[in-house]
Amino acid sequence: MTNVLVTGGAGYIGSHACKALAAAGYKPITYDNLVYGHDWAVKWGPLETGDVLDVDRLRQVIRKYHAEAVLHFAAFAYVGESVQDPAKYYRNNVLGTLTLLDAMRAEGIDEIVFSSTCATYGVPARVPSVEDAPQSPINPYGASKLMVERILADYGAGYGLKSVSLRYFNAAGADPDGEIGEDHDPETHLIPLVLDAASGARSSITIFGEDYDTPDGTCIRDYVHVSDIAEAHVLALTKLRKGGLRLAYNLGTGRGVSVAEIITEAKTVTGRDVPILKGARRPGDPARLVADPAHARADLGWLPRYSDVGDVIESAWRWNMKRRNSRGIGTAKA
Repeated sequence: MTNVLVTGGAGYIGSHACKALAAAGYKPITYDNLVYGHDWAVKWGPLETGDVLDVDRLRQVIRKYHAEAVLHFAAFAYVGESVQDPAKYYRNNVLGTLTLLDAMRAEGIDEIVFSSTCATYGVPARVPSVEDAPQSPINPYGASKLMVERILADYGAGYGLKSVSLRYFNAAGADPDGEIGEDHDPETHLIPLVLDAASGARSSITIFGEDYDTPDGTCIRDYVHVSDIAEAHVLALTKLRKGGLRLAYNLGTGRGVSVAEIITEAKTVTGRDVPILKGARRPGDPARLVADPAHARADLGWLPRYSDVGDVIESAWRWNMKRRNSRGIGTAKA
């Protein structure tokens, strides 16, 4: 059995990736500082607490489990916060990755799958976005991820590192078995915010801009189920070990769904009203962000199974209800 170090494995996407790794016969070793991750989400292998800025701790954990590869999720990911506190993002996301790579080189690991983002494209020059499109991030979060992609490419040329970066579009949904799901504080993702409004956990959901150049005036995004993203990591790791991959792949469905369509679908899935407030556009929000996932399908054999928007919202709603019930929180009547 191959042991895989999963940095940030107690987080939303990382924990789903750990489940997918275990199902594929790998042993995930979660390494997380638990600042945003949750110990209850670590179910398919051991949890080792530590920071990606701590090279000695990283090396200790790698040696303890004889890890042979890395899935790297550990990063701060709040776009607005990155604008307000860029030092936090460059220190953790960039310097943290350099520290991880130092530990890997010292311990003889030369394979890494990196959690990147469509935010590296900035405002896309064309939609759907392809991997060789210009990358011009418009916030420090996206810039930090792009810097890591460049570092990985340079480490490949200089040190023989085998890497692949997976650029997610809008990760959404929850484990179809209901074992884990999204639990951010603060929550910024649209679908859980809409479902909180449906459940009564929040009073309303704000639509930021209804005058975009889209059919209904609201922003369009490419929502891909978190379990499908997790599966892509397993496929990428398995293929990476054999060689011949591109440096980066888009992970998305190739289908755009508007904010208004998400709210309408959420009403159908939950059978509840979703109170809406209207707000102004947010700076830097592109009208459309949609992936061209052709390369991931051709090279990785990746075919999303759960990413129909109705299935995404239904899985997220089941998790929303389970999480609230486990905390003894009542819900509003329909």
